[in-house]
Amino acid sequence: MALVGELQAEARILALTHSSWAQQRTGAWGRLAFLGDSVLGLAVAEHVFESFPRSDIGRLTKIHGQVVSGRACAEVAVLLGVPEMLHEVRSPDAKEVDAGIAVHELVASERAMASIVESLIGACYLELGLERTAEATLAAFGTQIALASGTLLDFKSALQERLARRGKTVAYEIVEESGPPHDRRFRIDATVAGEILGTGEGASKKAAEQAAAEQALEQGAS
Repeated sequence: MALVGELQAEARILALTHSSWAQQRTGAWGRLAFLGDSVLGLAVAEHVFESFPRSDIGRLTKIHGQVVSGRACAEVAVLLGVPEMLHEVRSPDAKEVDAGIAVHELVASERAMASIVESLIGACYLELGLERTAEATLAAFGTQIALASGTLLDFKSALQERLARRGKTVAYEIVEESGPPHDRRFRIDATVAGEILGTGEGASKKAAEQAAAEQALEQGAS
């Protein structure tokens, strides 16, 4: 979300400040996260409503819920570089380094990372308006929307992109082949360093690999 770079320094710092770092709770990201949660929800709801005119309320609700979930927000936080932003506002050599929760604990917390994304959205809304913030938010959550709606076809590329941000590489291993030559079925595992992230089946190796990657993404592989 490039808009974050347009925020005034004070607003950006506030959006990245944990309550344990502030003298008062209002000096932390809580209020902005409260606002940003609603902005995110509205932006995604409008987009989903317009994009899937044949979907009933059940499917719209399911897509929306998955896109704005804590897991999805935490994944977007990594994509946006929130861990690096936190280190910028809370440098290790700061005098108050021993006060409050450590940055690495926040980075490891799905709830904290999700809240920061919401607070950044809230800050952008206040300074830059709904239209620009909604547009940037939808761009940042594009992969999450595609996954939730089932419109993302190249799951392998999406999985590798996600893993690459953590310096990991996915491998695909055939664990089973069955059926006659004219009707083969493949079962493939998507693995990272021997750990199975997802399993897929298909009439071709490529189809089975895509299915394995899809399952890995749905299960929050990182």
